[in-house]
Amino acid sequence: MLAALLLSFGVIFVAELGDKSQLMAMTFALKYRWWVVIGGITVATTLVHLVSVAVGHYLGVALPTHLIGIVGGVAFLVFGLWTLRGDSLDDEEKTKADRVTKSAFIAVASAFFLAELGDKTMLATVTLASDNDWVGVWIGSTLGMVAADALAIVIGATLGKHLPERLITLGAATLFFVFGVWLILEGLLPGTPVGLIAAAVVLALGIAATSWTLTRPTADRPSDDEVPASPR
Repeated sequence: MLAALLLSFGVIFVAELGDKSQLMAMTFALKYRWWVVIGGITVATTLVHLVSVAVGHYLGVALPTHLIGIVGGVAFLVFGLWTLRGDSLDDEEKTKADRVTKSAFIAVASAFFLAELGDKTMLATVTLASDNDWVGVWIGSTLGMVAADALAIVIGATLGKHLPERLITLGAATLFFVFGVWLILEGLLPGTPVGLIAAAVVLALGIAATSWTLTRPTADRPSDDEVPASPR
């Protein structure tokens, strides 16, 4: 089991480097507390990789991932709109702060669960489980992904302390829209670069819109008091 654990940890950690999941982790860390993000990722990864080792060890068949990817993409578009709207809850009120934390945890866990179904890390886990101890693969692959995403969370949390609140809000919303378009088109047109190209276009438009919003005359944009507070 130890050999399977170490092998799967190394494979998944390397596979996760530069993956969109790391960018997702960084984006969530810009908006929410790091421990909420890492908790949501851990729960989602544990469940997804449990499914993966079951498929690899017992079933040996592929899941219908295209439809799941489309659902995940729609979810990210909703997260983008949610980010732009802001959160009206007051973090200074304990009961409302608890609600913010719970909703953030659910958002992170569900987003990663949907995004990872059919992702290359899941497919790698299925492959590893078909030839190695499934318990070791499950534990190792989960730890490998959480460790890789933790690097992105550290970067996102650090940036969140030094960037203007409005820039964080607009940047996070843009990235959510990018992920949404990417996942939807990957599901509709698998095996083509259309999703990646469209995501790049959305990213470019989002950067342009953010730059225009931040550089326009002060009188034309809302004051700091009018900008929804981040539930970080």
